Amino acid sequence: MNEIYPLAVPKGRKLKCEVCEAPAERVCGACTVTYYCGVAHQRADWASIHEKICQLLIPLRTTLPFYNSEEERKHGREQLLQRQKHLIELCYKVAQKYLFEGKHEESVPAALHSLRFRINVYGLNSVQLVPAYLLLSEASIGLGHIVQAEEYLSQAQWTVLKSTDCNNEIHSLLHRNLGLLYTAKENYEDARYHLANDIYFASCVYGSEDVRTSGAYFLMANVFFHQKKMDVADSMYTKVTDIWHTFLDQHIQNQLCARKKPADILAKELENDTGLGTTATAIKDPEKKVYATKVLGTIQWLNIRNRYDFISGSDIKEPTLPFALLLGPKDNGIFPSDLQQKPAICHHLPNMNPRKQKQFTSCQPSWKSENTQQKKSQKSLLKS
Repeated sequence: MNEIYPLAVPKGRKLKCEVCEAPAERVCGACTVTYYCGVAHQRADWASIHEKICQLLIPLRTTLPFYNSEEERKHGREQLLQRQKHLIELCYKVAQKYLFEGKHEESVPAALHSLRFRINVYGLNSVQLVPAYLLLSEASIGLGHIVQAEEYLSQAQWTVLKSTDCNNEIHSLLHRNLGLLYTAKENYEDARYHLANDIYFASCVYGSEDVRTSGAYFLMANVFFHQKKMDVADSMYTKVTDIWHTFLDQHIQNQLCARKKPADILAKELENDTGLGTTATAIKDPEKKVYATKVLGTIQWLNIRNRYDFISGSDIKEPTLPFALLLGPKDNGIFPSDLQQKPAICHHLPNMNPRKQKQFTSCQPSWKSENTQQKKSQKSLLKS
């Protein structure tokens, strides 16, 4: 934090506090474009939102550079507008997060930033200002500042009345905050009236069984609880519980169904038909099943051979798996003639040293040893 010297401020320029709009006495040393009336407000703003947007404020609160063409000026204005809209959403979400956590004091600076950026982008009479007013009123109610909350709600209500394009969602939020205000003032009749309107507008947007409508049911149940009408209050609390139970149960069921889905690549249809087809087709067609089993068995045998390092990596510059197995069967699932014979897997025996060649020939698959035995038996029969 750096102190401001009044004589160093240009004539006609008034520096105001970011939180309370009082005459500023200090400036943020990091961005040098944000001013405060004292250390207390600077700490409150830093803990709330300023730490997240400190460097983002510099291009918004400094003089725009000189552009040489109209196209560059238009692009610069568009960039400025996009940055302001980004900060509007960021500050609004941060303020909402603090309200959900019950941190009403921390939400006020973030909501004020959102309101000021909305005024700069949309103007003073836009309905886009209403969500920021409602956040500030809810935070003020939580802090016990009823008069300040009434001012924010009056401004929001006046903006809604003047607007012609206000949707039901904003009407619902406005009546919900008015219900909170009258509940805090213990004016339960007016609170019930506004909460009933909240339920109506929320049901028009989301439906009567939506979790976003259940908040109005809960606040209405609180009003009946304060009026000692326990039967009505219990029924509305039960309604809220049922809505949330249904929502959470459906969410859990969706998660379980997503986990139970098999991750089987053979169950998906392949773009290029290799003759294997889907899993169901392979079960119905024995030839395809045998072919798939042979391919997988050959791959497994090659993996075992490489694990024991029978062939060094320098000796092999291409895969030893026969290309006939990779190409797949021909049309109608009929095996090619070269697959009906035993495939010759060893293509690199001449390049190996005698010791590795002896080790490799000793670990030939079973069909290789069977062929040699058959040839020996045939020779013995011919000699006899």
